[in-house]
Amino acid sequence: MSNEMQFKTIIAQYSSVKAEDITNEMKFREDLGFTSLDFMSFLGELEDTFDVELEEENAAEVYTVGEALELLEKLS
Repeated sequence: MSNEMQFKTIIAQYSSVKAEDITNEMKFREDLGFTSLDFMSFLGELEDTFDVELEEENAAEVYTVGEALELLEKLS
């Protein structure tokens, strides 16, 4: 499984949207229905899965799936 698909599979666990239907333009709160708690749990799972450390100030600037993927690629 590609990193992008693995990433979207994790998103789908916190959303009612299927992984294959998630696009890079989708916003976590508005389009995927993430709460603040969902987003923080999601970030923790990303850190564990991809063995990266996300800084809170970087994560606070992430609004879309595409932005989160870009940040993950920079840290990998």
